[in-house]
Amino acid sequence: MPVSLDEKVTALRRELSESTSLIIAYSGGVDSTCLLAIAVQELGDAALGVIADSPSLPREALREALAVAHAMGARVEVVKTTEFDQADYLANPPNRCYFCKAELFRQLENLAQRRKVKAIAYGENADDVAATRPGSRAAAEFRILAPLRSAGLTKNDVRELSRRLNLPTADAPAQPCLSSRVPHGTPVTVAALHLVEQGEAVLRDLGFRVFRVRFVPGAVPSALIQVAHEEMSRLPGCLKVIRQALQGLGFATVEVDPNGYRAG
Repeated sequence: MPVSLDEKVTALRRELSESTSLIIAYSGGVDSTCLLAIAVQELGDAALGVIADSPSLPREALREALAVAHAMGARVEVVKTTEFDQADYLANPPNRCYFCKAELFRQLENLAQRRKVKAIAYGENADDVAATRPGSRAAAEFRILAPLRSAGLTKNDVRELSRRLNLPTADAPAQPCLSSRVPHGTPVTVAALHLVEQGEAVLRDLGFRVFRVRFVPGAVPSALIQVAHEEMSRLPGCLKVIRQALQGLGFATVEVDPNGYRAG
């Protein structure tokens, strides 16, 4: 296994260059953006980024992902995924991500067959192996490549490599899908995700960078706001505006998690 970052990058480039053509599951996040950037350097137009679009993807995230891909000269396409037609996904079990990723990889597999593309890859990194990730199970079933993981690139490695490549995502916070804001066991609905998306737009417009608006189920849903510890000091001065805005959207009450945002 490569040890230094340079050795890992060499291994990554070697693996990517062995593909004559490649589809990359691209979300616009740190990992998939870095993977797509290197793939474009190695394969040119033979690398294609594909974004899965569904109600769980914020519209702003879609716009940003497309803009980043175009700025680095990557070919990118958007496919509509249909996990919202699946009862298993909508029931929101702890392995919800499995059904989402299986639907994505099914779509990518069909696309690869139509385009005669040799392989499909996604942005799992070496740190993800230690985490419980239902999406990894789907990737294994569909034989999806994970070049970042194979090369031993950790999350910190990917961020450092992204800085070397001048990618705007190098220091971007994690942004899992909107469905992750709905507690497991509470059905996922388009209306709930739209409410969360609008609520998070309020915090973003106020300049917050790392945060979540958690959907709290009820006859009229409430919101639980989580903000990164380093940004908590700003929250009291904005709280009145946030509460008014989120209640105006349809949340019954708006509470703040005193422990702040915690990854996972």
